Amino acid sequence: MKTIKLQAPAKVNYLLDVIRRRPDGYHELRMVMQRINLCDGITIELTECPELSVSCNSKGAPDGPANIAWKAARQMLDLAASPQGAQISIAKNIPVAAGLGGGSSDAASVLMGMNELLGIKLSDQQLMDIGVKLGADVPFFVFKQTALAEGIGEKLSAMPAMPKLWIVLVNPRVHVSTAWVYKNLQLTNQAELNKLPQFFGGIDDVCAIMSNDLESVTIPAFPVIAEIKQQLLQLGAKGAMMSGSGPTVFGLFEERSTAEAAASGITTGTDWFAAAVETL
Repeated sequence: MKTIKLQAPAKVNYLLDVIRRRPDGYHELRMVMQRINLCDGITIELTECPELSVSCNSKGAPDGPANIAWKAARQMLDLAASPQGAQISIAKNIPVAAGLGGGSSDAASVLMGMNELLGIKLSDQQLMDIGVKLGADVPFFVFKQTALAEGIGEKLSAMPAMPKLWIVLVNPRVHVSTAWVYKNLQLTNQAELNKLPQFFGGIDDVCAIMSNDLESVTIPAFPVIAEIKQQLLQLGAKGAMMSGSGPTVFGLFEERSTAEAAASGITTGTDWFAAAVETL
């Protein structure tokens, strides 16, 4: 096998607690993350010449060595001591730098695809160990389950089964720097962290855990995020929140028809990106 085609899904954060700043400059986090069926398309082709190329159809995502997917492929070729190269094509459907994990998911898909193409036979845990050095969210996409993520995001444990939900994503096309968000976050001495349930019976149980500490930085600087949250609730969402470091906001819906109507209606008169998607 010389070519493989993969789907790299986006994610949303139902919970994002920032617990403390670590001595290494990273932040200790507690997150609940779920994959959704908005996916980038990844095509990987092994080549006989040793060159490695990554091309992407989005202006916001770089081609070549600056792309995290290129770094993932390089790691795997070096690990296999392979004289081969690879051509990787990424068809972006996930908005770039949007708090949806698109770049990390692309990298995870490349790790898994190269593992198969090169016949290295690394376990998922070994791929996750490689992935965390590329980006904190990469291991989650190799894990392939709804997860509680701790540490910088690399300590993963499976969450209880979640109900199938419809999610409306809305991205106002403003640029939010993740580094800027964390730099400006004022950590408070939080009380004991909320206990997570052992069972999620329905959408209300998911809404009950929704919380994102990073909103305290982004909403004052980008009031449009709060505006979108309010609009989603008015359009029938049971809960609405920013995903990751933003700027994408998502709303939880029980029914497809309501979600699709909200996604269609909320962009009227704007250049916002919106999509109704399902949880995986």
